Amino acid sequence: MTDSTDIRPFRIDIPQADVDDLRDRVQKTRWPADRGDDWSRGVPGPYLRNLADYWTSGYDWRAEEAKLNRWPQFTTTIDGQTIHFVHVRSAEPGATPLIMTHGWPSSPVEFLQVIEPLTNPAAFGGDPADAFDVVIPSLPGYGLSTPMADGWGNLFKVAMAWAELMDRLGYARYAVHGTDAGSGVAGMVAMVAPDRVIGVHLTGTTAAMPFGPPLSLDGLTGLDRDRAERFNRYQAEDLGYLHLQSTRPQTLAYALTDSPVAQLAWIAEKFYQWTDPAAKLPEDAVDRDQLLTNVSLFWFTQSGASSAHATYEGMQAWRQLASQEHEAPAGDAPPGPPMGVAVFAADTTIRSIMDPAGSFTHWAEYDRGGHFPAMEVPDLLAADLGAFFRGR
Repeated sequence: MTDSTDIRPFRIDIPQADVDDLRDRVQKTRWPADRGDDWSRGVPGPYLRNLADYWTSGYDWRAEEAKLNRWPQFTTTIDGQTIHFVHVRSAEPGATPLIMTHGWPSSPVEFLQVIEPLTNPAAFGGDPADAFDVVIPSLPGYGLSTPMADGWGNLFKVAMAWAELMDRLGYARYAVHGTDAGSGVAGMVAMVAPDRVIGVHLTGTTAAMPFGPPLSLDGLTGLDRDRAERFNRYQAEDLGYLHLQSTRPQTLAYALTDSPVAQLAWIAEKFYQWTDPAAKLPEDAVDRDQLLTNVSLFWFTQSGASSAHATYEGMQAWRQLASQEHEAPAGDAPPGPPMGVAVFAADTTIRSIMDPAGSFTHWAEYDRGGHFPAMEVPDLLAADLGAFFRGR
């Protein structure tokens, strides 16, 4: 079947039977023995039991679903893959189109708190000239962009789809933001459509590729040395999730598809490790209901499994590209759109490594926030986006 370019309105409506099944499964969880409150072996039992109890007795999916449905949502089909996206137009004339891409373990839920500051900055003390039309797709295999067709873990393919999506929406020139895996997509959109992308803004980047050698600390001082040391600890101690998803996603898929508590633990651990270091627990860094809405969306759409397969396919594509680049003759890459980076307190991003030539036009560092700035410090992220894209 040939893809239609139609854009179809969409509304989230999870069947009540699925909501009831989630509650029933959580309540019937077979729990392992507790090992106290220590996070060194993973999510502690007492913490997860408490969070799971709130999920079934205090959290209200229908209320959160209604919040999601406040925002205009749509689906379209690109190369056989259903793409779900949120699209909110600003009331400000001449607002800048902005496509925002989440990473793992996330969804458009991550960006909910920045939609209004971005589309209506004047209401938050900002400049109306900084207003954006916001487009927030779900990555293939995540959330409501499921099921995932084969090959859609390849981020370059996703980037081409995002360029096609913006074309279907009628945007001739647009801004790009990405975080985590979405930062990879964002950079590739600039490669796919360099004449249409006015700039690329990144967060959630790391000091180096996780599977590369440890970073040398030579020449690094202050915060950069601290970031390098934290990256090396992450590489040595915290990559179990990535090794499993990038090598044996199907084995993991059984647990994430059958047990909501397994899915909850799989995501909650990352919010513990990757959020603001000043936060003792995930809900000290992010809103607990927003966190559970993200987890619930993974559960209802079975995207714990498909996002793991997306990770597998993405790593396979990256390894293939890396081998080709090693064999290819060296040459100067053509200049691309302006690049900007925001580094938050939990990040390990180091400018001398990421931007050794000093070519990025914007670099900001903050002493608050972490890997999910749109959830943790939405004020800082919205202001940084406005500052970077102002006047472009």
